[in-house]
Amino acid sequence: MKITVVGTGYVGLVTGTCLAEVGTDVTCVDIDAKKISGLKEGIMPIYEPGLDTMVARNYKKGKLHFSTDLSSSISGADVAFIAVGTPPGEDGSADLQYVLKVASQIGEHMNSYGVVVTKSTVPVGTAEKVRSAVQTELDKRGVDLAFDIASNPEFLKEGAAIDDFMKPDRIVVGVDTEKAQETMGKLYKPFIMNGHPLIFMDIPSAEMTKYAANAMLATRISFMNDIANLCEIMGADVNAVRRGIGSDPRIGSRFIYAGIGYGGSCFPKDVKALIKTARDNTYTMRILEAVEEVNDAQKSVLFNKITNHLGLDLHGKTFAMWGLSFKPNTDDMREAPSLVLIDKIVAAGGKVIAYDPVSMPETKHLIGDKIDYVEDPYDAVDKADALLLVTEWSEFKLPDWDVVSQKMNRKLVFDGRNVYDRIEMGELGYSYFCIGSK
Repeated sequence: MKITVVGTGYVGLVTGTCLAEVGTDVTCVDIDAKKISGLKEGIMPIYEPGLDTMVARNYKKGKLHFSTDLSSSISGADVAFIAVGTPPGEDGSADLQYVLKVASQIGEHMNSYGVVVTKSTVPVGTAEKVRSAVQTELDKRGVDLAFDIASNPEFLKEGAAIDDFMKPDRIVVGVDTEKAQETMGKLYKPFIMNGHPLIFMDIPSAEMTKYAANAMLATRISFMNDIANLCEIMGADVNAVRRGIGSDPRIGSRFIYAGIGYGGSCFPKDVKALIKTARDNTYTMRILEAVEEVNDAQKSVLFNKITNHLGLDLHGKTFAMWGLSFKPNTDDMREAPSLVLIDKIVAAGGKVIAYDPVSMPETKHLIGDKIDYVEDPYDAVDKADALLLVTEWSEFKLPDWDVVSQKMNRKLVFDGRNVYDRIEMGELGYSYFCIGSK
């Protein structure tokens, strides 16, 4: 099969590379010539463990190609994935201009039957807009060419995207013809041979499934953060509560860790988009509106703990920040809680010295020299008045506390991810503050 993937961001590059890994001929297309040139040289535009090796291997084998020319890349393609960005507008709606522009370009250049697939996260009804955009361009050309539309939402976790694609929990595909189902079934056959389910459904349901999945996970996070805040008031320990409810098989233990809020490219954007979709259809997503409100407030919880302990004026205070990205194993800084915390500390007069294994370049791109950056976590704590754990990277889980205490001005830790043991930290002489426990 010949596959074209338009967009070499997180979703497009992972999708194209993993499809090439099972022997499919894949061309990834992007308008960014610098990005395409870099990919040919093995330079990754994103950080994802193992992706660079897989890209290099398949590019060398001639199964994975990179191009800025959609017209030649779409010629003869069996499946064309649209995997471009859908950034949120000011009203929370998904911006579809890039998706529809690609759909029009596909219609301008396709020359044989193919399935045009929306891989980007898009609201219900987008597939029909894509169909119309493709058909309009075919009509302009005076070409009577059959094609199908499908929705194939991605369910990739940043930091584990390759495993998620190669060994999926499920593959969801929305189609409305038998031929489209046959084509997509053939494409995904290598990924379901070990029993992973390929679930076909109507297109609107597939579009909704992506939003519903992310909204549910975001809800679990905000629910647990709300419980954590109540635990602090009532003198309970949210870590014990989490273990207690997580052992219930109806609930499970995933996505019920208390912290300082969710971020990233999916949850914030998708929750907003689903709320906006409901409003546009005269319905109120009351639970999701509360989820968003809790999450926005949760990003200030660590700062509130800092000022409760040190006062509102942080002039002359230095804070070591371990972790910047919204989660471990990614350099994604979109909606990262660290950015909110940095803004508040700096506004209160404090100084931030940060270390993150991979996301410091992206952070510097976003906020410049608002904070200081160091190349070693122990350099960050040198003469610091407090240590802030913001992202639970593995290298932060068992630090040498003797070294930390020797370097810091005072033994003070604010743990935004509940990584450390409260009793142990007390025995080490630290003043320790976490989420959901006094």
